[in-house]
Amino acid sequence: MKSATLALVLLFAASAGTAEARGCIKGAVVGGVAGHLAHHHALAGAAIGCVIGHHMAHEHDKKLARDNARHDHH
Repeated sequence: MKSATLALVLLFAASAGTAEARGCIKGAVVGGVAGHLAHHHALAGAAIGCVIGHHMAHEHDKKLARDNARHDHH
């Protein structure tokens, strides 16, 4: 099970775009450390962190696009 989780995280990171991969990798690192400290659930934490990091990178990109569009109109 642990190797399957790790494989999914790595597959997602490899197939994602640049911003999403950065978000996934950073999230996986933070989630892995947090999971390890919470009763040795590092891989589960890494998987969850990857998903959250991906989401946050996507939201950040959307905000930048909105801000750029707003500044282009003025």
